[in-house]
Amino acid sequence: MSTLPDSPTHATARGFFPSALHIKTLETEKREACQLASNRKVVLFGQLFRYSNHPSIPISHIDPARRPHYLSPMAIRPILTAPDPRLREVSKPVDAVTDEVRTLMNDMLETMYAAPGIGLAAIQVGVPLRIIVMDLAEKDEDPDPHYFINPVILDPSEDVAPYEEGCLSVPEFYEEIERPARCVIEFLDYDGNPQRLEAEGLLATCIQHEMDHLEGVLFIDHLSRLKRDRILKKLKKEQLATAS
Repeated sequence: MSTLPDSPTHATARGFFPSALHIKTLETEKREACQLASNRKVVLFGQLFRYSNHPSIPISHIDPARRPHYLSPMAIRPILTAPDPRLREVSKPVDAVTDEVRTLMNDMLETMYAAPGIGLAAIQVGVPLRIIVMDLAEKDEDPDPHYFINPVILDPSEDVAPYEEGCLSVPEFYEEIERPARCVIEFLDYDGNPQRLEAEGLLATCIQHEMDHLEGVLFIDHLSRLKRDRILKKLKKEQLATAS
């Protein structure tokens, strides 16, 4: 079973992995998570969404400079869930790509894989910085992480692509959202080098979803006020029940 629509085009980034066992364990975890999906579902933002009969073709010239992040110690951080007010903060630009910033990105990646998910913004782990990590690799592929620092969206297309989205910060809720089908992204990579990326399909949807987080916006904010308030009320009720 493919976790992406038929015949996607992927770029394979270069990376160094000291432990084949670590990769195998990670791929096993991702495979088990993906087995929860039925024929036309994929894992998106750590949740499930149904493919809405629209082409999904990740671009083939994605940033090739993947770093050997497994060589650095990583930690799984708690993920904030709505209606936590911290998720409404507007994230601040990163002044310099330091070792501290790279440690944060490594932790975010480990947290995203553990959830499991394919995209995570720094604010979702309580850090209001303009950082996103993503991995759109299919379940039978090696991990293919990518890092977006201070991303900016340019030239969104007029035509839109509908996807049923979910979010780790809004667990167990899924709604169809329409977003521009294509866009251009400018950002800094793991090493602080400037990059320009043309995105379409799943990649375009995912990066726009994650960039919403940087502005304090959740995917449910694209719904009617009635639907959004109903979801937030249910989440609050579940959190109170868990705490009691």
